[in-house]
Amino acid sequence: MRVELRQSGSGRLLDQLEVADLADVPHPGRWFSNEGRSFLVLQRSHRYQFRAGRYQLAAVALQVKAQQRPADARLWRHQWVIGDPSCRFNARSPLLRCAVLPDGPCDRCNHYEAGNGTET
Repeated sequence: MRVELRQSGSGRLLDQLEVADLADVPHPGRWFSNEGRSFLVLQRSHRYQFRAGRYQLAAVALQVKAQQRPADARLWRHQWVIGDPSCRFNARSPLLRCAVLPDGPCDRCNHYEAGNGTET
């Protein structure tokens, strides 16, 4: 299956690669590496073609941002987050750490408040 890597915002084609299975294509909010470059997937869309009287999946287009995965990124509840997700102010997002200290790191923030980890 063909996967297109497209620059977020401009849609410019950066690269194309082949994967064996649709499950191997990363979902939004995940980092992945290709040929020594690191990307954050922001959006994923499927491209179909009409063949033999029906639509078939032809390619997957990923809107990506060239970005190295931060050292304090971690998997939390099946998604990537930056910083400490137990803090009340953490955005629980792969794009933004928090509103108080967006550039981090969390261990030097004097506004840290332990949350109960159930906020969404």
